[in-house]
Amino acid sequence: MAKGIELYDKCLAEIMALLKPLEGKRLAIEGECSWPDAGDRNMVLKSDMAYELGGGNLPALSGTGFVTTDTLKEDELILYGPDLQEIRGDGPYARIVVAQLDKDMIDRDNKANALYNLLRDIEYERYRISPEGYMMRISVSGNREPVRISKAALEKGISFADAGSSLIGAYKKHTEVNFVKMIYITEPEFPYDLLAKNVDQMAKITDALDYIFKNIKMDCSTCALKPVCDEVDELREMHFQA
Repeated sequence: MAKGIELYDKCLAEIMALLKPLEGKRLAIEGECSWPDAGDRNMVLKSDMAYELGGGNLPALSGTGFVTTDTLKEDELILYGPDLQEIRGDGPYARIVVAQLDKDMIDRDNKANALYNLLRDIEYERYRISPEGYMMRISVSGNREPVRISKAALEKGISFADAGSSLIGAYKKHTEVNFVKMIYITEPEFPYDLLAKNVDQMAKITDALDYIFKNIKMDCSTCALKPVCDEVDELREMHFQA
């Protein structure tokens, strides 16, 4: 890992290529406490709901990729599509995170188990943040993350800037995280099916690190993760070094 994490580079490049034809809106990153956190009391029932993003059969994607190259110079919060106050009903949704890690810090302990534990802990911050009236119904299966927005939160003026700022603040609590790029997508005509392939691949890359962490000895020809390692050379190198 001396050259840093390159595991997710291809997926992230393809995601950015999908977004290139669209005009994104850069949102202001507010203070971490700009919107109240409801903790474990953040239940939005259907009767209290204004709408749901990614509900039913609608796309509701969530993916996280990690880099150590200096691609980010500051935290970024970008929206492609209408903001929460502009949405009038259920629609598609995606949230993509790019976390830029401090290469020197992660290289001090470059074993796969340390890296896997760090990446998972960063990802799990989304379970610890609950912006009031913004209920993320996270499902690891299928990388789905439908979001229910309450009528009360809309009346108070909630926006993606509020929700995104809370999450960025949580990610930045990890000293290994230099910068975070948070991308929200609500554009109805966006190719969510193509995005889903990259989100799924990023999840498989992180899962492959878990196999390396556990140092599972197996015949590569029979491993379900072989297609992932075939595409990401660094994974194969890390496996044989484990």
